[in-house]
Amino acid sequence: MVKNIKMGIQQRPKAAAIGGGVAGMLALAAIVPGLIATRSPAVASQPGVYQGARSGLINSAYRAPYKVDYERLDARLRLAATKPDMVGMAVAVIENGEITFVQGYGKTTANGTEPVTPNTVFRWASLSKGVASTMAGLLEAEGKLSLNEPVAKFNTTLRLPKGGEAMTTIADILSHRVGIARNANDGKLESGADPKALRMALATLQPACAPGTCHTYQNIAFDTVSEIVEKVTGQSYQNEVRRRLFAPLGMQTASLTRAGLMASRSWARPHVGRNTVQVNDNYYRVPAAGGVNSSIMDLAIWMRAQMGLAPQVLPPQVLDTIHQARVGTPRRGTAFARAMGPSQYALGWRDYNYAGRWLVGHQGAVMGYRATVLFDPQAKSGVAVLWNSQTGRPSGVQLEVLEMLYGQPRNDWLKLDTATAAPTTETIVE
Repeated sequence: MVKNIKMGIQQRPKAAAIGGGVAGMLALAAIVPGLIATRSPAVASQPGVYQGARSGLINSAYRAPYKVDYERLDARLRLAATKPDMVGMAVAVIENGEITFVQGYGKTTANGTEPVTPNTVFRWASLSKGVASTMAGLLEAEGKLSLNEPVAKFNTTLRLPKGGEAMTTIADILSHRVGIARNANDGKLESGADPKALRMALATLQPACAPGTCHTYQNIAFDTVSEIVEKVTGQSYQNEVRRRLFAPLGMQTASLTRAGLMASRSWARPHVGRNTVQVNDNYYRVPAAGGVNSSIMDLAIWMRAQMGLAPQVLPPQVLDTIHQARVGTPRRGTAFARAMGPSQYALGWRDYNYAGRWLVGHQGAVMGYRATVLFDPQAKSGVAVLWNSQTGRPSGVQLEVLEMLYGQPRNDWLKLDTATAAPTTETIVE
């Protein structure tokens, strides 16, 4: 019998700016690893915490309204965590606007004993791009800039072939329509070169297309947004994101620097295979493109806000702007891409049409870390996963949850019933 327990919960004042039940989630900063369910925003200030972190069981009173079979999900995630290509992983699910499942699996290091918990901090990698677009959208809503203004107006370090910065808009930057080769100069960034110098050097490249006409994924060019935010606000990008987004949403573990990651009480070390590797600062130096860290609990809060459930912080018109599809994206060769079908890129987000439903999400990868978030803005449901290895296996969590949410036939996307999925070695931010 699973019993309701209250131990480990520390009450904190609610943040007035947080919409719906998210305020109650602030009580989880010191929570023991476990499965979490909330009845409704009315009682979310005292969320139910259930004994049986190993079993993954939810009290029957909380099971009936939900479409996701959390017992099955938990069992499959525990099995996935034992596979040799895995080290640690954290998963969150939202149904009908409620954060219904938050759990950690595996270890923070391959040879260590510290378990991953809902409070263990990972890197977001390119999920950070949605933070940058949200910041730009807020500044536009306040009349401080227009997303349709040319980048050249802000006197940033971005230089594009044939003076393309005079034609490239902020929206073009945020949707990767700058007209140069994919991931331009990323290799030089990873070798330690200064990102501002690399932005200026983009002018020497051959154009791939005219600005605003094709999608070619970028990191160095994308980080021009951090310069624009700083010029418009007079504050550092990191400080402005913390002040305008993380603090009012109650994202207590979120940060934008390597020091912030390593200062966390619990943080997952990066791995290549089973080998723990050093955290480098390459993509922290382009914070708008790949600089965010947080726990899965804070990523769930962020996902919920992106669903429109924290309107005091993220107004609906801002979300409408940044989630609007802008350009078609090439189909990738992964199982996830094949299952999702053609996608479009919005501003820092990808749009999908999955089984006739509009979904919004993004994936990310830096050396030793992967991240993904995917949600249905209309159903107010979604899933997020963070992990500290190179394998693509946990990407299957999204598809297995979607199949439960939409009552579809179940498939073995986690590759637990077949041969072990081979780990990948991609190190760029996606």
